Formats: sequence, structure tokens, C-alpha cells
Amino acid sequence: MELRHIRYFLAVAEEMNFSRAAEKLCIAQPPLSRQIMDLENELGVTLFNRKKHALSLTDEGMLFKQYAIQVLELVDHSTSEVKELKHGLQGMLNLGTVEGNAPRLLTEWISGFHKENPHVQYTLWNGNSDDVVSRVMNGLCEVAVIMEPHNGVGLNSIPIYSEKWVAIIPKNHPILKEKGKKVTMDQIADYELIIPSRESRLSEIGEWFRGTNKTPKVRCRVAHVLSAYELARQGLGIAIFPESIKNIINSDDVVIKGFENPAPTASYILIWNKYKTLSHAATEFIEYVKMNISQGKEQL
Repeated sequence: MELRHIRYFLAVAEEMNFSRAAEKLCIAQPPLSRQIMDLENELGVTLFNRKKHALSLTDEGMLFKQYAIQVLELVDHSTSEVKELKHGLQGMLNLGTVEGNAPRLLTEWISGFHKENPHVQYTLWNGNSDDVVSRVMNGLCEVAVIMEPHNGVGLNSIPIYSEKWVAIIPKNHPILKEKGKKVTMDQIADYELIIPSRESRLSEIGEWFRGTNKTPKVRCRVAHVLSAYELARQGLGIAIFPESIKNIINSDDVVIKGFENPAPTASYILIWNKYKTLSHAATEFIEYVKMNISQGKEQL
């Protein structure tokens, strides 16, 4: 059995179609089919149920897939580590982040980590917390920063930062006639709101208004902070987002106010998949972040 047999098998197991797998591998379909048959003959089992218009893994095929993935991960890791003995840490580090203060935190860590490990490359993907978690669980990102809450299933996490929520208010909004540098939940409950799009965020914000005996009037739910700002600027409602929005908004069209105590806070966490073997670069990056936190470089 050769490594190419394992790679060919996994390609077919992922695509569940010989033609698509052959295209992915940049080989013709007949040679690929022969290679899979050779592998089955060597193992003495049938790995795929072949029907006219369908392909599926047998029980033996599902078991072999688990081991095949581990074998290739071991090969990739060992190859990388052998190269690193000569050239230092390298590889592609796939990262995910939400908005707010997460991009600042992540880019500062990347900058510091890069100085110590100049051969590592990075891809950085942005979305809301639910989207980022999905990418981590599916192996598209190895390490990411999200905002709580999250259900924690399948994830390792460490807290990294927290900030207060604020209200982004259109400049001519009636609430600005009331005195005070801050607003209360009771005050804004009478007006239409713009909030983050996460389903869990809707429930969380709803809890903030429990003591007011009022139901918040959510007019719009958005994934990106700039959309929230533009909607507030156009007078659609009061946007509720983390305080870091101040860093990207410089406009007289809105007024940003904090909330009266107890002021709600947004908490950021670093996450990674607890069931997936991380690359050496990802493991070292997580340790770098932990070291920075322990040294008090970030405010928890």
C-alpha cells in the first residue's frame, strides 16, 4: 500500500463520485478506479458500495477512512516538523474572527507571532460567531476569536477580552433630548433597535430588558458593524453593538452612549476544535496567545 492509494481513497470518499474525485486529483477516472480496486484487493475487503447512480462507503470503508485521515495527518505533521528543524516553524495558519475588538487582538498577535516565526503564512476569515464556529468545526479554520455565548460542544476555549455594549443613536433621535451621558434599557425599550444577527444574541439582549417589563422592538438584525452604523445614521433605529465601534466611526451623524449600571459586557474567547489534531503552527500560536494573556498584555 502506498500513500497515493490512501489519498485516492480519501478523495473518492469525500466526493462520493469517481469522476469528481478524478477531476480533483487531476487524473483520469479509469486509472483511479483501478487504484481503488487494487487497494481493496490488498485489504481483502470492499470499501465502496457501487450502484448505478450512487456510491457509498461500506462498514469497512468507514473504518478505513478514519485510519486514512490519521495516516495523512501524521505524514503531513511529520513532514512539516522535519522541515522545521532546518528552516523554523512554517505552514499556513487559517484563522477566523468576528468584528468588534477581535480583529485588533488577532492582528496584534499575528504581528508578534510573525516576528518569532517569519516563515508562517496566514489566511484570515471574518464573519459572525455562528459562522466562525461552523468553520472551526468543519476544519476550515484552526483557531478563531468569537464572542460569547456559545454552546461549547466540540470546542476548546480561553477567555481573552471583554468590553461594554453601547447604543449608537441617530443625531436627531428623540432620546437625545434626555439628559445624561448614558442611557438605560428602560429608555431605549420604547424605540426601534438594530442588533447583531446571531440567534443567541437576540435572546441575550431580550434578557437585558426583563426588568423594564417591556419587550425590545427589534427592527433589524445585521451581521456587520458598518451596516449597523449606516442604518442608525439613516435613522432606522438605535443600534446596540460593542464599544469598539468607536474605533471605526468618526461621524457627527450619530451619538454613542454607554448604558447605566449594570452595563452589559461583550466577552471574547479564543477557540479551536477539541477533536481535531492541530498543525504545529496553530498549536504554537495558541501557546503564544496564552503567554500574552498570562503576562497581562490584554485586559480580561
